[in-house]
Amino acid sequence: MPKAKVHSGAAKRFKKTASGYKHKHAFKSHILTKMTTKRKRQLRGTSTLNAADKPLVARMLRDV
Repeated sequence: MPKAKVHSGAAKRFKKTASGYKHKHAFKSHILTKMTTKRKRQLRGTSTLNAADKPLVARMLRDV
C-alpha cells in the first residue's frame, strides 16, 4: 500500500505544536500602504489555529 501524501500547501502554512497548530496571519504580503500601522503591527507573528479548523488541518497534514 502506498504512503498517504501530505497536502503540500498545508505543510507550508501550518506547524504542529503541543497545543495545536500555529500559523501566520493573512493579508500581510503586499499592498500594505493603504493599511494602517496598527493593523500591520497586529498581523505580525503567529497565532494558534481555531479549534473548529483543527480536524481539517490534521487531515491535510495526516496527523490523525
